Amino acid sequence: MDCNRINNRNQRKIYKRIIIRGSLVLDTPTCLGSGDTDGNIDLQILRDSIEDKALLMGSSIAGALRNYLREYQNSDEFSLFGGLRTDEDGDQSPLIINDAISSKIIQPELRDSVKIDSVTRTAADKAKYDLELLQADTEFPLCFELLIEEKPENPNYESSLLKGLAIALKGLEKGEISLGIKKHRGFGRCHVKEWQVWQFDLRNASDRIAWLTLDHSWSTDTPCTKLPSNGASIVLVMKEAGLEFPEEWEDQREFCKIHATFTLASPLLIRSGQASSDKAPDVVHLKSRRNGELKPVLSGTSLAGVLRHRAEKIVNTLTECKKPLVTKRIIKEIFGFVPDKKDQSEIEDIDQNNEKAKASRLIVHESIIENYTDLVQNRIAIDRFTGGTLHGALFNEQPIFPKDGTHLELNLELRNPEDYEIGLLLLLLKDLWTGDLPVGGTSSIGRGRLQGKNAAIKLRREGKTETFTIVQSSENLVVSDAKSLQDFVSALNEEVNK
Repeated sequence: MDCNRINNRNQRKIYKRIIIRGSLVLDTPTCLGSGDTDGNIDLQILRDSIEDKALLMGSSIAGALRNYLREYQNSDEFSLFGGLRTDEDGDQSPLIINDAISSKIIQPELRDSVKIDSVTRTAADKAKYDLELLQADTEFPLCFELLIEEKPENPNYESSLLKGLAIALKGLEKGEISLGIKKHRGFGRCHVKEWQVWQFDLRNASDRIAWLTLDHSWSTDTPCTKLPSNGASIVLVMKEAGLEFPEEWEDQREFCKIHATFTLASPLLIRSGQASSDKAPDVVHLKSRRNGELKPVLSGTSLAGVLRHRAEKIVNTLTECKKPLVTKRIIKEIFGFVPDKKDQSEIEDIDQNNEKAKASRLIVHESIIENYTDLVQNRIAIDRFTGGTLHGALFNEQPIFPKDGTHLELNLELRNPEDYEIGLLLLLLKDLWTGDLPVGGTSSIGRGRLQGKNAAIKLRREGKTETFTIVQSSENLVVSDAKSLQDFVSALNEEVNK
């Protein structure tokens, strides 16, 4: 090998390594898909090849952190995570993110999903699929390693990297970053409960040996270890480890968040294909495990489907069904879309505007129903000709019934909202509040009605934050700033009729 070639090669001069470890805990069911379609389940969990444990790829973590940092600050993204694939002159990322394997053998949940036809309100043909999900409270050990190079021409290089890393990991710590698929429908929410940070200055001999023997101190006659800084806050732990970076962070995200508390005005039934026992009724309500207990939930996929259908109906009503393209544009912008190959008009519309599939900007979280009652209801089909019972058509259902103190919290978040989009969300909230918009199945027999109790609307745009409150006080509705909320609804009417 030519020694001159080695000497003249532009090598990275790494003088410092930062190792950060944390314990990631899932707050909601998560689907880390494997892409394997050969099994009995349509979307299977990615598993470790040796043990029956879930595998969280480092590329998935990196993509989620990169997207969060881009939305948060619109800077430090390329220096920390490297250039894009299309960028020929992009640099390699100095951040190494390891794959993570769940700490315990997985106990998956199964969810059935189906596409609903917006016209007939029935299941679309050949549109049913099932998901394999990781249960909430599953833990993953995370490991990050940041390489700091010598760059005399850029004295702020190290502090810039540390600042971007602190912002991204702080978002992961606070539960603002979701992982896996269907993140905008309540899946994949997580947080980090404990951090460990090591700083190794490779110009120091003892730090070099400590880095080389980290996790392998048993292999040396004299163990060389360096104790980490520990804590629940990544910023405080990094500061304690001696890392210096600016803490003045400018959040450039714009959003409209709605946090509303509802009670059940009628029984609720969201069908689950997986009963907890063989002796369960024919139809049971969907339940998910939280803190080791099965609890009934209002799934984000069900609520999002209901909201999308009602939003389409509202816009069609305002336009008197005379502007279908306006309706499609507004619904697509908020709820996202995937081109439907069966609908030729949809394909022509997309090709004409050079559009591609788009993710939803509306995030609908999963809600847990607290303080409820389980009751089994027996039903039977009636022969329409004779008026008598139909032979062999007896079945039973187990919906969720309300009682004193029954409540659930709905959380919606719209990214980069326009005034008219906020107005549409307010109309959807009104329909849910008054029980005019049922959720779940068997709504035709009176199930799925909600009753609003209170709501807080947080709007952040251009660095300013506004908060509106709605409270149901006895029979009166108390609104903090009714005029401003009405202006948003008026903006919707102007948008659809311009």
